[in-house]
Amino acid sequence: MSQALIPDLGLLQERLGLRFRASGLLAQALVHPSYLNENPDFALPSYERLEFLGDAVLGLLVGEWLYRRFPDLPEGPLTQLRAAVVQRRALARWAQDWGLGAMLLMGRGEERGGGRERARNLAAALEAVIGAAYLDQGLEGVRPLVERQAEQVLAGKSWEAVVGDPKSLLQERLQAERHVAPTYEVVREEGLPHARRYVVGVSGAGEHLGQGEGSSKRSAEEAAAREALRRLEGLPLKAQGVS
Repeated sequence: MSQALIPDLGLLQERLGLRFRASGLLAQALVHPSYLNENPDFALPSYERLEFLGDAVLGLLVGEWLYRRFPDLPEGPLTQLRAAVVQRRALARWAQDWGLGAMLLMGRGEERGGGRERARNLAAALEAVIGAAYLDQGLEGVRPLVERQAEQVLAGKSWEAVVGDPKSLLQERLQAERHVAPTYEVVREEGLPHARRYVVGVSGAGEHLGQGEGSSKRSAEEAAAREALRRLEGLPLKAQGVS
């Protein structure tokens, strides 16, 4: 393997806060499959096997961290939070923070097509780096790295805010569990025309599920959906942050 082709692994290790015992593992995590298509005699395999391993390590460590961090949160929100932390967009942003796009060994065709900025490639490389770190450092070595990222994604938000639009989440849940769609109804309007407040209720198949208030009908509907989700999860109806 030509020394000129190897990215600056020292810089990457500095960004990771880890010192690898086997730097070849970290180098492998930066080999995009397209590079081997154009350079079949290259000494290292692609990152795909490390990506597979890193995906499993991320899921385990994020799940464990959420389980310990939120002892009263039921399985549903925990699953949604884990998915939010390890989703492709979140991993791609994390990879950008490390500068992985510029470090990848990549085929010319893939690079010309914007491969260094493509979320799929960035997320895959990030998972490969986590897999390499696990093999080199073990779970305890990679745990702080993963937990820092989880903290950054959550950043004191409520779990509903982290996982997505509450109206969409409620609709998906009701359709999956009860085969009905939520119905929203304005209960009352308050205030002057320039400072209107709306109170909206939401129901499913005739059952009242929640109520919310906001300065617009949409914000009130979102608040009602948020309360409905909490009711369905058996959580306190007062907003619960994840900080």
